[in-house]
Amino acid sequence: MFDPAIFPEIKGNLGFGCMRLPMNGEEVDLEEFAKMTDAYIGAGFNYFDTAHGYINGKSETAIKKVVSERYPRESFLLTNKLSDSYFAKNEDIRPFFESQLEYCGVDYFDFYLMHAQDSRNYPQYRRCKAYETALKFKEEGLIKHLGLSFHDKAEVLDGILSDHPEVEVVQIQFNYADYEDPSVQSRKVYEVCAKHGKPVIVMEPVKGGSLVKLPDDADKIFRQLGGGSNASYAMRFAGSFPGMRVVLSGMSNLEQMNDNIASMKDFKPLDEKELCALSQVMEAFGKLNLIPCTACKYCIEQNECPMNIRIPDVFAALNAHNEFHNWNTAYYYNNVVTADSGKASDCIGCGMCESVCPQHIEIRRFLEEAAAAFEK
Repeated sequence: MFDPAIFPEIKGNLGFGCMRLPMNGEEVDLEEFAKMTDAYIGAGFNYFDTAHGYINGKSETAIKKVVSERYPRESFLLTNKLSDSYFAKNEDIRPFFESQLEYCGVDYFDFYLMHAQDSRNYPQYRRCKAYETALKFKEEGLIKHLGLSFHDKAEVLDGILSDHPEVEVVQIQFNYADYEDPSVQSRKVYEVCAKHGKPVIVMEPVKGGSLVKLPDDADKIFRQLGGGSNASYAMRFAGSFPGMRVVLSGMSNLEQMNDNIASMKDFKPLDEKELCALSQVMEAFGKLNLIPCTACKYCIEQNECPMNIRIPDVFAALNAHNEFHNWNTAYYYNNVVTADSGKASDCIGCGMCESVCPQHIEIRRFLEEAAAAFEK
């Protein structure tokens, strides 16, 4: 459950994620964004989240026009992020940070996150002393709180938080579909946050919209409850856990905004009946034509793959791709699952994995499917 005593400056529990703003062609629809912002702040919420790369930089400038120039600075909180693609050395960080302040039309950020931390980019942040530089910004009053956003295995987060106990908050991907997914590890990552005593900001609670438009059988289960929208059940699931301070939603129109406000303003955790329905929804997912991999890891532990392909994780990513058809699965495949191991296309067809698979899965065939899905 939400604890308003944690970061009391945050009003409510719904965050406005500004990665999927309403668009008019190639430009942000500022009029619609303004309506959404007015509804959001009018309902008593105040937490906005952006990053320089969102909408090719247009998220930041839209925030300046719609939020910073229309509302007093003390009436809203703004989170921005340091992304690895915008610095190669320590000297790059301050000029980039100052440009973000200018783009957003503010003179400080309430939260500043080390963006999308994983085993691939974390060494760059260490080498460039990014965390130390952000702490200097905090000392100068340019940021109020230091945090990180995360996309990797739980053990990687454990290492980062051990290295940097000064981190005050962690933003993680957390939703009911990813809760036990071995490639995302929502539950395990959340448990690492709890272990280190770090409050959580939830991102992707509706998995990029995938938990809104559900398969027919799953959709019917929620409809039989006669209550909220599919999105509302996903949002409330994410908010039902201790330590969750804000649930972000990347909203693209006023209708979505109003639905989220209705779900979160007078927040109630999922009750027993709703949790039962959610369990049935996950069972409906299980009836889809997915690879029946149980992640026993016989294929890579009893007969070590000569190409170091993490077969169960590849299959988890492919199953998620076939369930949800969104960009996020490709991100995890390329930046987490295969970041330090072989890709599906590296398979040499030796068949050692199939010889020990207790589920008798045609592993080589599915690796070909994974390569076709993720390595175009």
